[in-house]
Amino acid sequence: MNNLPELTKLVRYHILTMTTKARSGHATSSLSAVELMTTLFFKYLRFDLNHPENINNDRVIFSKGHASPLFYALYKVAGVITEKELLGYRTFNSTLEGHPTMRFPFTEAPTGSLGQGLSVGVGEALALQARISNNPIKNNHYTLNANPPAGGLNASRVFVLLGDGETSEGQIWEAIEIAAFYKLNNLIALVDFNRLGQSQQTLLGVDIGSLARRVASFGWRTYIVENGHDLELLDKAYSLCIKQSQDSDKPAMILAKTVKGKGISFWEDKNGYHGVVLKQDELKKALKELGKIETSLIAKIQKPSVNYSQEKFSCSATRSDTTHPAIKSSASLECELRKFSIAHNNKIKALLRTSNYELPACQRFTAQPMAGRRTNVSTRKAFGEALVKLGEIDSNLVVMDADVQNSTYTNLFAKKNPDRFYQMFIAEQNMVSVALGLAKMGLVPVVSTFASFLTRTSDQIRMAHLAGSHIIFNGSHGGVSVGPDGPSQMGLEDISLFRTLPNSTVLYPADAVATEKLLIEACNLPGIVYLRTQRPETPVIYGKDEMFPIGGSHVFYSSNPTLRRVRSYQLNSSHPAKQNSNNKIITIIACGITVIESLKAQKELLKQKIAADVIDCYSIKPIDVQVLKKAAEQSKFIITVEDHYTTGGLGDAVLEALADIKHPPIYKLGITKTPRSGTKEELFDYEGISDKEIVKIIRREDSKN
Repeated sequence: MNNLPELTKLVRYHILTMTTKARSGHATSSLSAVELMTTLFFKYLRFDLNHPENINNDRVIFSKGHASPLFYALYKVAGVITEKELLGYRTFNSTLEGHPTMRFPFTEAPTGSLGQGLSVGVGEALALQARISNNPIKNNHYTLNANPPAGGLNASRVFVLLGDGETSEGQIWEAIEIAAFYKLNNLIALVDFNRLGQSQQTLLGVDIGSLARRVASFGWRTYIVENGHDLELLDKAYSLCIKQSQDSDKPAMILAKTVKGKGISFWEDKNGYHGVVLKQDELKKALKELGKIETSLIAKIQKPSVNYSQEKFSCSATRSDTTHPAIKSSASLECELRKFSIAHNNKIKALLRTSNYELPACQRFTAQPMAGRRTNVSTRKAFGEALVKLGEIDSNLVVMDADVQNSTYTNLFAKKNPDRFYQMFIAEQNMVSVALGLAKMGLVPVVSTFASFLTRTSDQIRMAHLAGSHIIFNGSHGGVSVGPDGPSQMGLEDISLFRTLPNSTVLYPADAVATEKLLIEACNLPGIVYLRTQRPETPVIYGKDEMFPIGGSHVFYSSNPTLRRVRSYQLNSSHPAKQNSNNKIITIIACGITVIESLKAQKELLKQKIAADVIDCYSIKPIDVQVLKKAAEQSKFIITVEDHYTTGGLGDAVLEALADIKHPPIYKLGITKTPRSGTKEELFDYEGISDKEIVKIIRREDSKN
């Protein structure tokens, strides 16, 4: 057993000293899992500490992120954290935060919102299996033995530490069932079964057998360790579990019965000490109980049996974590990255210059299509068709859907790229966290479902943002335009949800061409990107050459509705307002499907000698502040129109953009009444966002001026 007994004492010492110094932290929850994780780290884990990005490394995720004192103590014993750094735990300038974040270079994913870590592990395990199989997502970044089995000696494994209390979270069971479905034999969950939660005994108490039987019934291999502090028993469990993984097609779980607060007699198995730390006099007493400790011990973590190599780097593995502060990238690797980036961007630019859809200006809003051209296409279908084109260029693109692929049209991608499509079934929360795991492994996940169902994943999206993940979300069937399905299916909070995230991007295309171009743009954006699509078919209003830069907008002038891409918004001589600067116009700002309603309203207003420009604000975040401010200078008043609740959507985005200037009155039109089943036209009239209602509001307000 090497020196594991001494190492466990040292790990406990660090847990106690760092939490006492910080005057906060979850010491008791860390102490219970010391033997479980020390055995893993210093006997079975294979990890190159000098190259955390090495694809051959095993992964460790602390789903019970509050056990961060244990997490950091293990890396202190491994020699990558200094004593000074450890004692800075939970301080402002320290990377050792209260719950693990990406500021600490060995964190796989930010954790602390319980129940999500296993899903992230599923994502990483999926990505690792894809990279070492006969899958289009081949691993060409690192040297591997030829096609080793997923659980073989040279395959990376994913270990996830869970608390027994968090197994009450439904997402845990979503992850358990999907891991079995995808036969993730490279995934091993570890349960610290210490009986106590934060405020009382957990749901199962001491009944570890019940949890094991439930997990096994989902198709997992389970291993119960009755004494989770017995190093010999843990050693046998790990050895047997890992060996059997090589010949099994099932994920595994080791359940260790432990004692919360283990090692400190006055804390052991006592309720009420969750999140409590020792006082200085108590620390002296606790350290005396631990006995003599060799604080200078440094333990080695074994490296993967397959060495790290950059020899086979190619474009199919470009999104590895080469920018992580802990990673030393060689000049040759950086050179290859630049070469790939140029080639990739050239392909993206070429794709942006093409389109599946094309209509000349004279054909806009006509019912008769030109031969071979589609005048009415739903943006959800355009999204699905664009995914297929994008997948041909980016081999790292993977698509996930929650059993609505025939509605979101991701089935088109699935048919073309079955090995890069993950059916996640009706478990959206798990899907988002799995996407985080896939993104962490360098893939580009596109998460697709109805906009209304994404709102239930707000916490998972929040954690993906904290991870700095690049994930593209498609929210289909947004707004009341869903129609007869009724209010439960109408995503009306989704734009505000994604807008609140710092550095997120929110895009809402009005037609098929815009959808296609914006999805392509989204592929090269960092962070969280949200693309909202619609159920109804709508007219194609843009030509194939139109571009949609992120942060831009397009203006349809009342004098000439032919589209112009605008960066210098101004009145021209043909405008009804002519040269009279006092005779200002009206501006309608819309996004998505309400652009169509606004253009119909514009046409009707022109018949009534009322000039109204329409701005298609397809990029809600970042928003085109320059154009909006110019429009504000030249407008009597502004109307914003959106198929979304008026709180947090386009209207508020416009108000924020104009907050620092004097602007004309701004009237927000959007969803203010509880919707009901009906036709799109009935619902738009009911909510006051149809072309008729827009005309009515503008006539009313114009008469006042």
